[in-house]
Amino acid sequence: MREWLSIYFKGVAMGVADMVPGVSGGTIALITGIYERLVTAITTLDPRLVTHAVRPHDPAARESLADGIDRMDLGFLLALGAGIGTAVLTVSRVVGTVAETYPAATAAFFFGLIGASAVVLADQIRLPRRRSIPIMTAGILIAGGVTLVTAGSVSHALPVVFVAGAIAVSAMVLPGVSGAFFLLVLGQYYFMLDALNAFVDALVGVLSGGSIAEVLATGTVVVTFLTGAVVGLLTVAHLVKRALERHRAETLAFLVALMVGGLLLPAQQVTANVSVTVTTESLTANVLEPLLPILFAMVLGAAAVIALDRFTDDLNYVEGTSDKPDVIGEPTADGE
Repeated sequence: MREWLSIYFKGVAMGVADMVPGVSGGTIALITGIYERLVTAITTLDPRLVTHAVRPHDPAARESLADGIDRMDLGFLLALGAGIGTAVLTVSRVVGTVAETYPAATAAFFFGLIGASAVVLADQIRLPRRRSIPIMTAGILIAGGVTLVTAGSVSHALPVVFVAGAIAVSAMVLPGVSGAFFLLVLGQYYFMLDALNAFVDALVGVLSGGSIAEVLATGTVVVTFLTGAVVGLLTVAHLVKRALERHRAETLAFLVALMVGGLLLPAQQVTANVSVTVTTESLTANVLEPLLPILFAMVLGAAAVIALDRFTDDLNYVEGTSDKPDVIGEPTADGE
């Protein structure tokens, strides 16, 4: 029981991190010493065990099911998932309330988190310019283009929510990269926060005699997202892991570029929610007062990531082992 509680609370810490764009739950998994176990468990998930579960009368099926559960470390995943779920349900309401009350400061905080995360991750990568420039350019253009599209009119159709869930959950195998960041860029972050909170409220309402129709309406979105997340664990996570194994530096360079391009979204949100009037009569009241909370939130977000990086300085952001290398990739001819 003590071991399961320990895993549960580590899941809580991961869930809190996963809810904030720019902070990675994978990094928390590194800090708490469960990263390698997590990746191994995820990549050994086998949906074919369902065929054994539906045949409990067959001794061979029961034996195969027991062996498969042990091999997949299912107990570990369930305890960790319960902790992550608890944190998500709690933090989603807090983030939603803060974002609604202080939209500009929240966006600035996310800007600081994402920007500092990109710097921290980029510091571990060295690639020749002939290889890094095309990769970085493609990543920035893709993230920037998606941001421009989502800033205009983003779809929240169920297929889009499904894909967003699959992409976001793949970040669990990427320490230093946040799943919430991908949701933010895809324009699904605040939508999913609202959907989750509405679903929980509807469930509570049913217990007090409310209608089940609202549960079905909001639950459809949540279940679609979770289904995408499960599919992502079984597919996208494997692809990401394989890309890191075969083209580690290039993959991380592309992810850093996505983060840089994604900075456009919180920057747009800041400018859309803050008003500054430059006058000679009252510079402090018209300029400094609106900007100070924005700057403070941005610095606070960056400082949080830098502090976390210092705390994990002896950990490998890529493989989850100790003795983090100074660089990842090949040095350039001029030593860059």
